[in-house]
Amino acid sequence: MLLLSVQGRGAVYTLCLLLICIILVHGIRLARIGYRSLGKKMPPEKPKPPEKKPEPVYYIVEKRKKRSKAEYSDPKRISFK
Repeated sequence: MLLLSVQGRGAVYTLCLLLICIILVHGIRLARIGYRSLGKKMPPEKPKPPEKKPEPVYYIVEKRKKRSKAEYSDPKRISFK
């Protein structure tokens, strides 16, 4: 530390202070989240009764009938004016 200039020491102290502030802010936030979650303990879940399997659903599918081929008229000439 003695080899740094005054501006260098100031930069180092500023970075240290910034890191300490960041750590403190995040630590306080995490502590508050943890404190709030202490009072919200979930009651143990009751075992659910076994559910009945639904009966299968059957569909009646009709076979498609072939459609007769469409007959087209002769093409018409279109002129743009």
